[in-house]
Amino acid sequence: MKSTCLLLVLVCFSVFSLSAQEVMQFEKAKEKGIYPAVEENYKSAVHADSTKAVFVTEADINKHIQTYQKFIQGLGHFLQEKGLEWEESMHCFNRIYINANGTIEYFLYQFKRDIPLEKEEKFITLVKEYIKANKFGITAPENFSQCSPVVYPKVIK
Repeated sequence: MKSTCLLLVLVCFSVFSLSAQEVMQFEKAKEKGIYPAVEENYKSAVHADSTKAVFVTEADINKHIQTYQKFIQGLGHFLQEKGLEWEESMHCFNRIYINANGTIEYFLYQFKRDIPLEKEEKFITLVKEYIKANKFGITAPENFSQCSPVVYPKVIK
């Protein structure tokens, strides 16, 4: 009985570890050895060289772009709804690593300028909450990544 319980705990821990979703600055991902190593497991969603892309037909590329825009807009609305306010427009660059099933595994980001630690911690917490509740919105035959600059608008009260 003891060994069965131990096995169950180990299996649950392994499943949880495999499905962990990480949100962090690029620098922290470098320190942890995640970036750029993660690049080996994720192909670019779109690429000028179609052999390096997951989405290659015009229809698939357009669907992916629309899905990505909807995802980022949804994240922006979620951050505002949860009270994350920016005193001025906040420029950020992100790279998102997505499993073939649409689950986000890594959300790496870098703000263009420093922000207060408590605001960044709130950003991380809220992004984790959002990606836990929302898949990317599109599936693919293999893991893929998408990057872009993002501007979180100033909140006007």
